[in-house]
Amino acid sequence: MKQKLIIFSACLLFNISSLFAQNVRFATDGVIEFEKSANMFAIMKKRVEKSSSTFMQQAYESYRKNQPQFRVVKSTLAFSKDKTLYSPIAEESSSRGYFFNDPASEQYNTTYTDLASGMFTTQKKVYEETFLVKDTTRKINWKITSEMRTIAGYECRRANAIILDSIYVVAFYTDKIPVSGGPESFTGLPGMILGVALPHENITWFAKTVTDKPVTANELKVPTKGKATNNKSLRETINAALKDWGDYAQSALKAFLL
Repeated sequence: MKQKLIIFSACLLFNISSLFAQNVRFATDGVIEFEKSANMFAIMKKRVEKSSSTFMQQAYESYRKNQPQFRVVKSTLAFSKDKTLYSPIAEESSSRGYFFNDPASEQYNTTYTDLASGMFTTQKKVYEETFLVKDTTRKINWKITSEMRTIAGYECRRANAIILDSIYVVAFYTDKIPVSGGPESFTGLPGMILGVALPHENITWFAKTVTDKPVTANELKVPTKGKATNNKSLRETINAALKDWGDYAQSALKAFLL
């Protein structure tokens, strides 16, 4: 009798598990809303520590007293099968002062990615000039870990990498969205990236909502505005423009090339 009960319980659990598995939906189309958060206190402190200017120190202290520590901006990622479009959401208002002009806290890119072909097109604003960058997607050597985290209702697995020679990246992806995309230029994991942190740059991107819905071709339009270039030429152009900007040039270059 005991043995029959064990067999019956095992069969019941198997049937329940099968039922849940049948009801799991793997989204291949939808829209994700991301929030990018920049720790302005930390970013500004690095700049102040490299400067001997009394004005810079005073401005930093004034900012800490009167402004929030984190600057948060929003964006969306529309995706359909093997195509994604990452678009910043314009801010309704801005009371930013001098210190708010740090490139790390801004959003410059509208990026269309064709994951099947491994190509992307980005409309990128660099100060007063707009570029249209077309190139292959960044090859990221991800190291997948066993760490898990829930983001926007999805169980996500952690992966680590280094990009642009020195930027340490922590990403969280879900295989319940079987699209190898993500915010900005972060791609290449076996599922959608819903969270990215650059710990040493004091910046994060995390999904707040995921809407599972059909996405039309009209919602995945390739950007068309800007001076045509590729990654290599863009880097050379920015380096030339910032050559006399000292230590600030390197942090700005990183921000523009993400």
